[in-house]
Amino acid sequence: MRFVVKRLGLFVVALFGLSLLVFVLLRMLPGDVAAVIAGTNAAPERIASLRTELGLGKSYVAQYGDWMLGLLHGDLGVSTIGGKAVSAQVASRASVTFPLIIVSLLIALAIGLPLGCAAVLTRNARLRGLCHGIAIVAGAIPALWGGLLLILLFSRGSGLLGLLPAQGFPDNGWGAPLQALASLILPALATGVTAGASIMRYTRAAVGDKASSQAVDMAMACGMTRKQAVLRVALRLATPQLVSVIGLTFAQMVTGVMVVENLFALPGLGTMLVTDVGNRDLIAVQSELFLLAAFFLLLGLVVDVVHRALDPRLKDAGLVSGEVLA
Repeated sequence: MRFVVKRLGLFVVALFGLSLLVFVLLRMLPGDVAAVIAGTNAAPERIASLRTELGLGKSYVAQYGDWMLGLLHGDLGVSTIGGKAVSAQVASRASVTFPLIIVSLLIALAIGLPLGCAAVLTRNARLRGLCHGIAIVAGAIPALWGGLLLILLFSRGSGLLGLLPAQGFPDNGWGAPLQALASLILPALATGVTAGASIMRYTRAAVGDKASSQAVDMAMACGMTRKQAVLRVALRLATPQLVSVIGLTFAQMVTGVMVVENLFALPGLGTMLVTDVGNRDLIAVQSELFLLAAFFLLLGLVVDVVHRALDPRLKDAGLVSGEVLA
């Protein structure tokens, strides 16, 4: 409990620091929201009136205080361009982005864990070299380029096979679950294959290290085959390290899917963020960036707590998952 309380305290301090950083950096961007809303030929009086109406004439300290007060009450503000609540827009876009991340992670795990274990178990040098080559090639493919290849191969209309949709999301969202899931398969593959190669390399290294330990030798001496000992003992011993890797991979996918969303025209958080930055919608952008930063920090907190629970040795060593992984 002391470890959890300490980590929660650091989490709150980090959130405050990130909120301050996001607020300051966005105020350094060129452009004026009031000028964007008023139009290029607007009179200076009209722009000044809009600045007062939007609260942009207040001091930065007052603007930051109003934003923080709203966040404490669950109010992310109102978009200065569209006039809609930012919280409602984020919730709507998150229903696309986070299912995409989850499907991508499932694909990555389905690729990385079996192939990583197979690379440890096989005694065939060619098969082991094949697994190593797959990891290098798949890991070197950028998500954007991989997405373009998938569109050329599998998309309806312009693809060779014409199996899956490559653009957009159903108008009624998850009211049509099969159509919604089908629209996420290609973008999920674009990010999941690259992440799967990374998980495969870590799995091969972690399980291979444990496969030569005394615990595996003892399991084989008790009657297990090498395959059983690796899968039941070595893989279990490597689980804390793999949890850290999977957590970091999940966090990396958040940024990866934002690029892919624009390629596949998905109405997710990435598309929303790019649009709001282009429109200089500071109220919306600062809340969106803050939520993404908070998600990264929360994910790190969960990984640390889970890692410590899985590996009791950390209680005495005073380490966290990031230090063990390094």
